[in-house]
Amino acid sequence: MSPKIGVVTTYQPTNCGIATFSASLMKAIDSVNSHSTRVVRLVERNADQDDCAPEIVATIAAGDHDSISRAAATLNKMDVVLIQHEFGIYGGEDGEDVVTLISQLSVPSIVVLHTVLSAPSAHQKSIIIELCTRASATVVMSKVAVDRLLAEDSIDASKIFLIQHGARRVVAHEVQRKPERPVILTWGLISPGKGIEWVIKSLNFLRDISPAPLYVIAGRTHPKVLEREGESYRQRLQGLVAELHLENLVHFQPAFLANEALDSLIASASLVVLPYDNSEQVTSGVLIEAVSAGRPIIATRFPHAVELLDNEVGILVPRQDPSAIANAIRRVLVVPEVAQEMSYRTKLISAGIQWPVIAHKYLQLASSLIYARVVA
Repeated sequence: MSPKIGVVTTYQPTNCGIATFSASLMKAIDSVNSHSTRVVRLVERNADQDDCAPEIVATIAAGDHDSISRAAATLNKMDVVLIQHEFGIYGGEDGEDVVTLISQLSVPSIVVLHTVLSAPSAHQKSIIIELCTRASATVVMSKVAVDRLLAEDSIDASKIFLIQHGARRVVAHEVQRKPERPVILTWGLISPGKGIEWVIKSLNFLRDISPAPLYVIAGRTHPKVLEREGESYRQRLQGLVAELHLENLVHFQPAFLANEALDSLIASASLVVLPYDNSEQVTSGVLIEAVSAGRPIIATRFPHAVELLDNEVGILVPRQDPSAIANAIRRVLVVPEVAQEMSYRTKLISAGIQWPVIAHKYLQLASSLIYARVVA
């Protein structure tokens, strides 16, 4: 009999990385586990809570403890609960309401940590320790995240599991008509800290390349940034393009792209650049999908990139360094053997990170926890 799995997460129509992650994982689990997943959706307190998707069985509104209790009662009817964690998606200081939720669960739980900080505040640390203590298991997606957790003596190492971020199978086969110019691609939700300005500045060093490259910036502004700041970041980027007279080298594509359109765009790219400013990022879904697509990748030295792109799988560059980014782009575009070798190396590791493989690991972990509870 297939176990019933409750997933606590942001969810469609919310447009964020954790919502996308959860939808992909659930789809992969359901494909082999008889549609057994159900969602408890996390929303802002004033958000529309009229959820009509049949898989959504409860809603938790930030700061509403009654909704937490109702959701916990529903989750306790499941066999196991999968809690997606990020500090910004739960109510209370640093999202502390997640502790209230897990304390009301009577069934096995798996906490998935999407962020593990190297220097958390005392309050953030207390939340993570409480989650790891109360959860039956904690999943992280990179070795550096494991190391950061285990640096805390009070966390039980036997309950920590490394399961990579899953990758959608990107159908990045040869496009029917190759672009006349090499395409440099950055995609995902746009927000300050993505480092896009440094790639734009790097194009100043690449004006001599012929045919001239085109830098495509694809994706909407992150919804929380849009609510707080509007399109000010994108407007600053557009102003920088105009200031440097790079209009013919940069293209903004701000629309949401469905998988087929995104696949075509990735297929057209000569390389993918992830120029993130954040030195704390222990997981990146865009990085995983770029690897899955077999694209040459240039990334700043954030932890997940260092882990995946080491051994010449990709090119790692310093943060906020346009000259270094330009040198890496030039190397990929001008020396064909470099791009070919990078694509080959990414394809070697892509099979092990496809969502069906990752879903199987989650199911194995869930089944082991359910069994341990039965025999206890």
